[in-house]
Amino acid sequence: MTTCLLCEQPDETGGYLCPGCTKATVVRLECLPGLYDGLLPFLTPSAAVSQGRSGKGGPAPLPVVEAILDLRGPGGMVGVVEDWLSAVRLERGMRQPVAAGSVEGRLKAAVSGLLANMPWIAVSWPDAGTFAEEIRDLTKSVSSIIAPLDPAERGIRLGKCPAVDESGNICGAILTYRRGETVVTCPWCTCAFPPATWAGLKEFIDHDEKEAA
Repeated sequence: MTTCLLCEQPDETGGYLCPGCTKATVVRLECLPGLYDGLLPFLTPSAAVSQGRSGKGGPAPLPVVEAILDLRGPGGMVGVVEDWLSAVRLERGMRQPVAAGSVEGRLKAAVSGLLANMPWIAVSWPDAGTFAEEIRDLTKSVSSIIAPLDPAERGIRLGKCPAVDESGNICGAILTYRRGETVVTCPWCTCAFPPATWAGLKEFIDHDEKEAA
């Protein structure tokens, strides 16, 4: 048994990414082209922002949001994905891809290349954790621009799951409470904690954190 390099939970497959994190990384990669397209409406501020006039007497051109321009540019989203594909192909002794065409086309091609290599990445690549973490952070960063979460939707971090498995190991995954939930469920071991157990749950969490400290 090994430990997943992304979620840091025990992994019986013996690879570098557990099946759950492998699947999540595949989904995040598949979402990247759509997220790239979703940034386009945010590239320029609302027309109402620009009230000036150009030197020729017409309306002044709208400014560009540089952070979003960077994400959509050659060194942004596509740069991250192409760099990882290059690293994978170098590690596997494969010919390096040649970047050509539009940024959008290059992004799709690089995503396809990484998806084709995901079985190898998850099982055989020591850098799989760093790769999966950067792809996760990239999708989260872009998603926060396109559809920012309401603070209530982010949830309240309760602490680490105190559930113990048959071998006596503590789960340790992060428990989160979101408004309207009647049961707190661990995302890893799926152990459920109904309201009647919440007082005791806090005591367990406080005890485990104190022991860890």
